[in-house]
Amino acid sequence: MDNRFTQYFTENRDRHLNELKQLLQIPSISALSENKKDVIRAAEWIANSLKQAGMDNVKVMPTKGHPVVYGEWLKAEGKPTVLIYGHYDVQPVDPLELWETPPFEPDIRDHKIYARGATDDKGQTFMHIKALEAILHTTGTLPLNFKFCIEGEEEIGSPNLDLFVEENKDLLTADVLVISDTPMLEKGKPAICTGLRGLCGLQIDVKGAVGDLHSGLYGGAVQNPIHALVRILDSMRNQDGQIAVEGFYDRVVPVSEEEQEAFRSLGINEEAIRQELGVPEFFGEKGYSLLERTWVRPTLEINGIYGGFQGEGIKTVLPSEAHAKITCRLVPDQDPDEIVALIRKHIEKHTPPGVTVTTQLFDRGRPFATPIDHPAIQAAGRAYEAVYKAPAAFTRMGGSIPIVETFGRLLQLPVVLMGFGLPNENFHAPNEHFHLENFDKGLLTLCEYWFELERTLEN
Repeated sequence: MDNRFTQYFTENRDRHLNELKQLLQIPSISALSENKKDVIRAAEWIANSLKQAGMDNVKVMPTKGHPVVYGEWLKAEGKPTVLIYGHYDVQPVDPLELWETPPFEPDIRDHKIYARGATDDKGQTFMHIKALEAILHTTGTLPLNFKFCIEGEEEIGSPNLDLFVEENKDLLTADVLVISDTPMLEKGKPAICTGLRGLCGLQIDVKGAVGDLHSGLYGGAVQNPIHALVRILDSMRNQDGQIAVEGFYDRVVPVSEEEQEAFRSLGINEEAIRQELGVPEFFGEKGYSLLERTWVRPTLEINGIYGGFQGEGIKTVLPSEAHAKITCRLVPDQDPDEIVALIRKHIEKHTPPGVTVTTQLFDRGRPFATPIDHPAIQAAGRAYEAVYKAPAAFTRMGGSIPIVETFGRLLQLPVVLMGFGLPNENFHAPNEHFHLENFDKGLLTLCEYWFELERTLEN
């Protein structure tokens, strides 16, 4: 590791953290229309930060939704090009009362920075900008060519980024795509993610009578939409945690024995995880380990259910409608459109009499997997080990980054998922935070990686 980078980050740490706080103060919640101006403000902040770091041709590019920020540095003649992807939008903050400090008032305590977006993904995207700033400031040049594609809709499934990539393939063309939006294995144990689950989401709307009814006058004679919804939802999984939608598993690619052995070799302490989560026992698809269930097996989960009277006390009402939101995490080679069609067919088959059921489609994203032996991925492992003094694990992740598969398919380039967050940093939940140890080491790891990648790709 070049000591100049260590010195630069040490001398500029307070400035960098203050700048990160500025970004985290912007409530760029892409899912809420009332935050549209904040999302645009975050895009402009990212663009200004890229300019200050020394990037060229920086622009905020419109889409049908929230804008994409682009920037580049292409002065390393004859050298490969790296495309860096990240996102500046964040999840909603509910339930607000569970936050110890306000979600958009960044607070540093216990060597962690607390705020919505601290780890997912503002903090990690910010690190990429500052790593290149450090190299440019200390050496006057960069070892590779770089492009940035920072979007504002990842938290709502990147609905407009596929088209953006298709329309800007020439602008985004590169040799390697690098993303920092995945967790490490645990504290002190870096990990390179080689697979992501895909995603599809539906809302189920059950309609009964034209309006709420008195349960004394009509109870027992009119179908209750909540009862109907519960029956539909209960039909989707059996007691062994298996998904009962016909055809759901047909395209699932079995995990090789080699990868199963690699999972076992990680030495995950399931009991410690169980205690940390506060659950009496784990539950899931019978016959699979915790890692298999969360990394390489598909799911169908109810994310929200509502209908009828929600206030204090009781109201003897027979509600006219009920609703549920469900999402599925998908694995290779499941197709989200096909899974949605299977679920809709299942709902139609299991709808009780006396109600009408409709569905609304939400997020969709394809699963992704990449070979661990690609030189760019192996170089990332060496960079991690140089800084963390521990070998990097090659893992999969149960979450989804829908655009990853699109980038790989449309741009035909390898994807390196090297994140610096930790699994317990509450991304998508109250009190999201980012360990500053990984902020500091992550900056050095990225600097190390760019030079290691230069050496790797030249050989």
